Amino acid sequence: MNRASKARTQAAVSLAVASLLLSGCAAAAGSTSPVESAAATATQPPATAPPSNLPPSNLPSASAAATHSDQHAATQAAGPSDASRMICAQETKDDISTILALAQAPHTVDRWADETYTCTYHLAEGPLVIAVKESSGPAAAREHFDALQNKLHAEPINGLANLGFPAAQTADGSVLFLKDSSTLHVDATGLPANVGPQNVTRTDFAYQVATTILACWKEHH
Repeated sequence: MNRASKARTQAAVSLAVASLLLSGCAAAAGSTSPVESAAATATQPPATAPPSNLPPSNLPSASAAATHSDQHAATQAAGPSDASRMICAQETKDDISTILALAQAPHTVDRWADETYTCTYHLAEGPLVIAVKESSGPAAAREHFDALQNKLHAEPINGLANLGFPAAQTADGSVLFLKDSSTLHVDATGLPANVGPQNVTRTDFAYQVATTILACWKEHH
């Protein structure tokens, strides 16, 4: 099978799986986690006024820096978006359990830092790490996506397989997708070369998980 045929097959299979697993996506926004509890109790630090002895020309830049700091603190206190939370919601746990034919949903640990929501799935074979970087806008998101693609030496996913989004993957199990202001990174590099009852490569598995999450995002946003 040539590369183009493989990409088309991969896209068709993943979309078929995504359509079967969509039923629980809507409830993901109501899930709770340690990250959500921490965000609910977080407090925003007060802005610090610039010293009065600064020359007038320096005041605007100091004010801008304070504003940026306040915005960063507010974003951190608010926590990840409902869409980002989907990667660690019960529905996604169930989806992964279905794909891997697990007897029960895997244990997860989530984290919210630097506008990135990360969910680590502790599978018997190794960790599966799913992360969403929430950028300030599409331009900043594209910059982050490109930088991450270069860092990972990921090859672009072309044709039908990218589902109409900027996307890239590595041979060792990382898959990236960019949608609006969010960069989705599914990292299966900690898993064996082949996983699941179908004995698919870890990259194909990461792609399948990513497209299932994207299907949820497209359905509800």
